[in-house]
Amino acid sequence: MPAFLPRLALPALLLCGAAPAQAMDGPALGYDLAGLSAEIAPGRPAPRTTTTAYLQDRDIDEAILLPAASPEGDDSDRKWSRDYISVAGGVITAPSYNGSDDRVVLPAFYVRGRLSGFSFSTRGTNLQVDLIRQKRGQKTDLKFGPIINLRSDRTGRIKDAQVEALGEKKMAVELGLSAGVTHTGIVTSGYDQVGFRVVGLADISGKHGSWVVSPTIDYGTPLSKQAFIGMSASVNIYGKGFGRYYFDVDPVGSAASGLPVYTGAGNKVTAGKYTIGLAGAYGLSGDLRKGFVLIGGAQYGRMLGRYADSPIVADAGSADQWLGGIGLAYQF
Repeated sequence: MPAFLPRLALPALLLCGAAPAQAMDGPALGYDLAGLSAEIAPGRPAPRTTTTAYLQDRDIDEAILLPAASPEGDDSDRKWSRDYISVAGGVITAPSYNGSDDRVVLPAFYVRGRLSGFSFSTRGTNLQVDLIRQKRGQKTDLKFGPIINLRSDRTGRIKDAQVEALGEKKMAVELGLSAGVTHTGIVTSGYDQVGFRVVGLADISGKHGSWVVSPTIDYGTPLSKQAFIGMSASVNIYGKGFGRYYFDVDPVGSAASGLPVYTGAGNKVTAGKYTIGLAGAYGLSGDLRKGFVLIGGAQYGRMLGRYADSPIVADAGSADQWLGGIGLAYQF
């Protein structure tokens, strides 16, 4: 069997994946597992339009779904890692908003690639680029680059009548940076990998007017030439404005919804959610590095502290946040 190296894609749906649970991709190594997002979002489609149905926030770890692979090949003269483009599509089931106990089913899609050592990826309405070029065969991969994201939480199809009475939120445009490091050959073999990354996003649209920082750690290993498994854990730290916009309830909102007045989420910078994700990939052609790959995963999230105490979570929703998805990937 030719030598190969695994890749754990971490937005977030799920580093991913969410989210933003993790925000950054895992490094592209010998072959690349590029995931359907996951940090995929608990955003929900609005009844009046179809575009919102495809929006994927950063509260889902990208590692929840993993896609297809590309062999490095035998070009010994090549300086940079192999060029490729991966595409993946599938469906996810997620809370209808961050903190909801109602669920929606959403389409999910993912595009990832690398050109001349520079990597890029897009999940729904999220785009990120790695500005550090990856050399062929390197064991330690550093990543750093910009991210732009559209946050669609509570912008449509709010199933809970009380939360709906609070009014829909406007979509926020967030800009930020991701930075991380992944090393290959750690525990089980020369091909498993451990990664750590931090993503920071700030609202540039004046909607929630705040920021989110998400550190994530992940681990992935091939079980064979045909199968791969990965896991990740992350926590979201929210700024005051984020809590005020999405989780506090003012007197006007309280009167309209019947939910109690609440100002706790916007009073303090705090960790508001953690996520734990598990994902796998199975090469339908018998080789994860080429052809079609079946991908799937599940993620558990838990709202924390002041965010869990918000009436939209404690009274109208749930602190427990489950997400799952399945899809098919192909790499060119």
